[in-house]
Amino acid sequence: MPKDPNAMYRWRQWTPEQRSKILTERRQRNHPVHSPAHIQSDHTSIYLITAACFEHAPIIGRSDNRLADFSLQLYEFMQSHSRTLFAWVVLPNHYHVLCDVVELHWMFKQLGKLHGRTSFQWNGEDGMRGRQTWCKAAETAMKSEGHFYASRNYVLNNPVHHGYCEKWTDWPFSNATEYLESVGREQAFRFWQSYPLYDYGKDWDPATL
Repeated sequence: MPKDPNAMYRWRQWTPEQRSKILTERRQRNHPVHSPAHIQSDHTSIYLITAACFEHAPIIGRSDNRLADFSLQLYEFMQSHSRTLFAWVVLPNHYHVLCDVVELHWMFKQLGKLHGRTSFQWNGEDGMRGRQTWCKAAETAMKSEGHFYASRNYVLNNPVHHGYCEKWTDWPFSNATEYLESVGREQAFRFWQSYPLYDYGKDWDPATL
């Protein structure tokens, strides 16, 4: 199956023949049959890491306390498993992290353990043992300087894009405030104008900065 959080929806729409073809191709490439194949790039160590709750259910956002607790856990995890953490955001049903990864496969192995711990905890709190909480996380390698800056803009703007707030800094579960403090609003706006989102989204408005 394709390695993006929305793959499950397309999978349900495909015919048995289309599913069989995809699974055959994955086996021929020695890729996991029903999960993303994490491929370490030969050209960069900087990746956009994305993970979503199963069927995009707002499991992380069950409460502000859960959002805050998981944000701290994810931040501390990425600080330990990446060289540099450039941008991160946690939303009620998914998260994004832009980071310089030391070793991609090791990081995903450890990230799976974080997902396992939080899944067990939340399912217990919600009285839903056996519920699938997470989809597999996926990575996107940065292809250029422009791709990196546009990705950073995308991560920080994500709460605005999804309608959770009007300004980056209104959303407490990201490093948007720290980013703006570190580069300054003028520089952030220059990055904004120079590296627009294009395929990342259409709701990119200077008023949200």
